[in-house]
Amino acid sequence: MGTFIADLVLQILSFVAQNERENIEKRQTEGIAAAKIRGVCFGRPIKKPSENFGELVKQWERGQLPVADILKRTGLKAATFYRRLQDYRITKNK
Repeated sequence: MGTFIADLVLQILSFVAQNERENIEKRQTEGIAAAKIRGVCFGRPIKKPSENFGELVKQWERGQLPVADILKRTGLKAATFYRRLQDYRITKNK
């Protein structure tokens, strides 16, 4: 009889916890939708390349400029530089 009551209490508590998780997810989804309507931007801000990024890339491709100099001039990290380089090449080929 004691295990039956313990199982019953456990099932009730499990139901309450699951119900609360669903309510939290619903409220979170509503909050995100409301924030998007207000124009809130999520995530890290995008760091755009400098105006002369294309010229720097051309010099780098010709071997006239090392990557370290481009990173210093643009203020980008290496991973960001290569990501912007990939974007630049994609838009250049369109």
